[in-house]
Amino acid sequence: MNTTVAPRYSFIPASPAPSAQPLIEIDQVSVLFDQRVALNKVSLTLAPREIVSLIGPNGAGKSTLVKVVLGLQKINSGTRQVHGDLKIGYVPQRFHLSRSMPLRVRDLFDLIRTTPDFRNQILEDTGSANLLNRDVQDLSGGERQRVLLARALLIRPNLLVLDEPMQGLDIHSEEELYAYVRTLPDRYGCAVLMVSHDLQWVMQGTQRVICLNHHICCSGTPASVLQDPAYQAIFGTARVPYEHHHDHCRHEDLHHDHHHMNATPHIHPEVAIDLLEPTSKDTNEAGH
Repeated sequence: MNTTVAPRYSFIPASPAPSAQPLIEIDQVSVLFDQRVALNKVSLTLAPREIVSLIGPNGAGKSTLVKVVLGLQKINSGTRQVHGDLKIGYVPQRFHLSRSMPLRVRDLFDLIRTTPDFRNQILEDTGSANLLNRDVQDLSGGERQRVLLARALLIRPNLLVLDEPMQGLDIHSEEELYAYVRTLPDRYGCAVLMVSHDLQWVMQGTQRVICLNHHICCSGTPASVLQDPAYQAIFGTARVPYEHHHDHCRHEDLHHDHHHMNATPHIHPEVAIDLLEPTSKDTNEAGH
């Protein structure tokens, strides 16, 4: 079964609309769980057509911040302000459906009202068209993520939130899906907020990076964040490896199953992306 996304997308991230009103503003938000601080005075804004990557160590509060953006998390202090008619598409990190409630992929998509042409375009773009008659419960991890991404796009969001969306995908499909995500602001006019541990994507596929460790340690362009001591304290000072693939590389020897949850990236150590060029601007504060 071929679930590969067609590799026909631009690799240049879109720019946010100039001087546009933010879609959403999070101001000095704190969240506590049983007196444990999950978020401490976090502020950020998301602009139309902007691609923002959210990074940080495990347990840093990234998923909690995503829930705040979605309006699903009660905050202890601070404000969440939405501007205009905000429509959010969401791809969760995990999705569980009880086997006592059988549901086909087709049924999941039929819940969303849209035009047949737009639906077919999204299904083809995400590699979900051949999954329509499958039960959602029987999908592999990678197939499920494709279906969830397609469903999120079908509502025509102006903000797409992706919480580790590449789980379960093989390396080739990851690259193609990342390339597709890069085009979404231009193709559909939506902003993208993505939680990711893939530093290559973070440093190549986004306009702005937010580094979170319960508070915002640093934020700004990829180049400026790479030079920030707070980022380096968490991720080190090494250059970001480039996952460079050739036809002669034996990727199938790593994991023949394209949906293996623990696929090992194939990295050529002789190739690296050095983004530590001088920058004239200081790292931006969150929300600016």
